[in-house]
Amino acid sequence: MNTEISLYDATTVRNRKKRSTGERAFDILNISLILLLVMVTVYPLLYTVFASFSDARALLKHEGALLFPLAPYTLQGYQMTLSNPNILQGFGNTVAMVGSGTIIGVTMTMIGAYVVTRKKFKLRGVMMKGILLTMFFSGGIIPTFFVVRGVGLYNSFWSMIIPSALNSYNLIILRTFFLSIPDSLEESAVLDGANDMQVLLKIFLPLSLPALAVITLYYAVDYWNSWYPALLYIRDRKLYPLQMFLRELLILNENVESASGKQMVSEVYTRELVKYCTVVVSTVPILIVYPFLQKYFVKGVMIGAIKG
Repeated sequence: MNTEISLYDATTVRNRKKRSTGERAFDILNISLILLLVMVTVYPLLYTVFASFSDARALLKHEGALLFPLAPYTLQGYQMTLSNPNILQGFGNTVAMVGSGTIIGVTMTMIGAYVVTRKKFKLRGVMMKGILLTMFFSGGIIPTFFVVRGVGLYNSFWSMIIPSALNSYNLIILRTFFLSIPDSLEESAVLDGANDMQVLLKIFLPLSLPALAVITLYYAVDYWNSWYPALLYIRDRKLYPLQMFLRELLILNENVESASGKQMVSEVYTRELVKYCTVVVSTVPILIVYPFLQKYFVKGVMIGAIKG
């Protein structure tokens, strides 16, 4: 056993010595680029987190990179953010929209992908071309607005979900995954007397958990970051999602009503601090979901890319 280990170590050392200078330079360049990308991606998030715990006056006077919270450290921004009724109401609306929209979207995508993979369904090719067509052309904002208003969804919670309930890209991902499932499994289930619904729920669904995790994450992130449908179809502020209030803070620069307004140093300082805290509050929940789906996410993307 020791002799085998020694031979393995000797072979490894010999292979390392054979690496040319160009290969080593290539590895160094790759590592450097990856580290640079990590810094570019992570730093804005760290900056926002550090700023949210910083003193408001020190934050506005600070220039350059922010590598740590500015003393005196404070939770005042989070206290004002979480005591703001608009933020709490928007957070609740967003959670409800993510939950309802994701369930509806995944269900419709699963049924649609199953239908377009049935060989006995003669119109599957025409239907698939129609689905692909919607990825490049749409009716436009104004016709869609008239449709939403005409069916009675205007200024309702469902106007933010129904018009975007089915995503063509997600359907194609799941369809590709379904096509990778052996036909023999479905044939054996049919011989045992299973109908289409039983085949979908007992054969395709259990085998498609990685792909379903992928599209679930896609739908959840899309609905969590959604604000444009609310801008078009919602007039009642009680139905606004969290991202609409965040938009008001970051773009429209509107004031934030707070229960602790008397304790604010100034309107300018408070508004700047609340911006960062609101961004953190609106970002962290969706970041927490990803680690639970990561093992399915990578597997689902790789398997879904095997067949076209």
